[in-house]
Amino acid sequence: MNKASPHAGHAHADAPAAEVAVGGQRATRQRSAIRAVIDRSARPLLPAEILEDAQREVEAMGIATVYRNLKLLADAQEIRIVELPGEAPRYESARHAHHHHFQCRQCARVFDVHQCPGDFASLAPKGFRVDAHELTLYGTCADCSTPAPRKTAA
Repeated sequence: MNKASPHAGHAHADAPAAEVAVGGQRATRQRSAIRAVIDRSARPLLPAEILEDAQREVEAMGIATVYRNLKLLADAQEIRIVELPGEAPRYESARHAHHHHFQCRQCARVFDVHQCPGDFASLAPKGFRVDAHELTLYGTCADCSTPAPRKTAA
């Protein structure tokens, strides 16, 4: 005679199967908010920018929660880390197709550049094989290029 488990037929209230989402971790409102911020952003974001936007959904979220969830999402390859020399890492959705970046020297924001100049193999030394590339453009973004309206004395 088989004895049923005392928990048989009862769903685990804090970890339903449908909510196991990232690396075997239970889905949370915080992670969902962080993922939504990154997915809807048109540019790579710093953790502080992610926190500010995610707090609109989950007010009590802290920066440690953002970092912990960014690691989980990156390990699960749901987001990509954008690393620029001398800069803190930024994060973007892994759903983006191959693209490059533009960093504004005025405001330090980073933007996606969807064009690619193409094959860099011809730039490599003879006998070398190129298997990937990254390209970052630097300059001034449209917001920083637009002069601020002047106040007129009345």
